[in-house]
Amino acid sequence: MAAERVIYIKAEQATIVKNSKVFLEDAVTMTGPDKKVISELGGQVLFVVPDKQQKQKYVFSIMKVIEFIQKQHPDYMVVNEGEIDFIIEYQPPEKKAKWKDGLKIIFVCFAVTVGSAFTIMTFNQDASVSDIFGRLQKIITGQEAAGPGLLELGYCIGLPAGIIIFFNHFSHLKMSSDPTPLQVQLRIYEKESNEAVLKAASREGKTIDVSG
Repeated sequence: MAAERVIYIKAEQATIVKNSKVFLEDAVTMTGPDKKVISELGGQVLFVVPDKQQKQKYVFSIMKVIEFIQKQHPDYMVVNEGEIDFIIEYQPPEKKAKWKDGLKIIFVCFAVTVGSAFTIMTFNQDASVSDIFGRLQKIITGQEAAGPGLLELGYCIGLPAGIIIFFNHFSHLKMSSDPTPLQVQLRIYEKESNEAVLKAASREGKTIDVSG
């Protein structure tokens, strides 16, 4: 078979679409020597979402994509370089009020601040940080601590600074381009969630596969 009769496709594990008409170029990335055919195929409708108003995940087999391409161009060989099963997540376009987004941000910030403060206070209480600082001051200066001093001040400054540096989450203050611990955990959760959806669809026979 001639080299120009090959189409390479690659599907990601999960893809989000906003349009109820899912085009082939939305589902997979394609390349090949014949760019005209690639462009033509990309504009073909692979799937139409039944319910345009409801957010839903659809599990596809890559065989469905190969069958779709070969129906259009039976003389082409299709080579898959990506996932065997993949998810298309349809999210209907919705107009969100800006005040709702602002309210959510304020609530999350409040919850995180209160939760972090409570955690730090309980840790300090269990570890008796104030007693440790008092003993250190007596060892260094030979005098009893009359109240909060430089050690406590340094601790109060160093604790939030250490958290900010560790999470490395502020774009203008980032010390490296590596993903933050929070981003890593979110990606792990996303991957495991997608795998659960794929397995559930396979067991329940809900995978959109080749026509039998």
